[in-house]
Amino acid sequence: MREELKNRFAIQEEGEGEDILLFLHGFASNQKTWQWIKDSFKKDYKLVFLDLAGCGDSDYTGYDVKKYATLHGYVEDLLGILKAFDYKNVTIVGHSVGGLIGLLLSKAAEGRVKKVFMIGASPRYKNDIPDYFGGFTEEEIYQVLDLMEENFLGWASYISRAALPESEGPEHTAYVEENFKASHPKYTYHFLKVTLLLDHREELLDVPCEIIILQCAKDSFVPMEVAEYMHRQIAGSTLHLLSARGHYPHISHPEETAEAILKYL
Repeated sequence: MREELKNRFAIQEEGEGEDILLFLHGFASNQKTWQWIKDSFKKDYKLVFLDLAGCGDSDYTGYDVKKYATLHGYVEDLLGILKAFDYKNVTIVGHSVGGLIGLLLSKAAEGRVKKVFMIGASPRYKNDIPDYFGGFTEEEIYQVLDLMEENFLGWASYISRAALPESEGPEHTAYVEENFKASHPKYTYHFLKVTLLLDHREELLDVPCEIIILQCAKDSFVPMEVAEYMHRQIAGSTLHLLSARGHYPHISHPEETAEAILKYL
């Protein structure tokens, strides 16, 4: 079972510690995006990296459109991994939708998850005015999805610059763009649609573990209002503001991101 899961999700372990850090990447991404910060944790923790279904080097033959029509399909996969490898006292570091998946996993993991870092995460991208500002109107969401269907490479170039402006380092923007372009168009579209139309605001209640929200100073995908909303809704949560701009602080500002994580470990 373990070998099958390793192959299916390209699971990699590094580090020397007993306590586990499980890294969950975001949409149209993969485990390699953690390469700039992982060395900060290898001495004291066992680091676990993987590629979510339909992403990176995961086994695409195991992708089930119906299963992954909600984020709970990914949670089911991860719960199976925690049990198969007997991972306990797990701290999750999740980026974007990976952070939200981490929160959902903590609620299903029967005490195996003790802490979740949510980097640029959102429970709801679509506005629900006047009660909630998620950053996107429904029309804007479908414009992004339509562009992706019509011109995948054009979409990748456009969205990468919105996700990580070149002012934060053109080489970083280029890296994100390469990741987007290398992702599988069909599964990436499906994952994006699920992500942009999700609504997990109710799941922010009764979270069984400590939550640390890391929010960039200016994020085109997740506005500050979302981070503040999550902080209000999640009892006992911590909101930590990063000076980084854009949606990928672990790429553009790895030292600041690693220091923020270490502060709360």
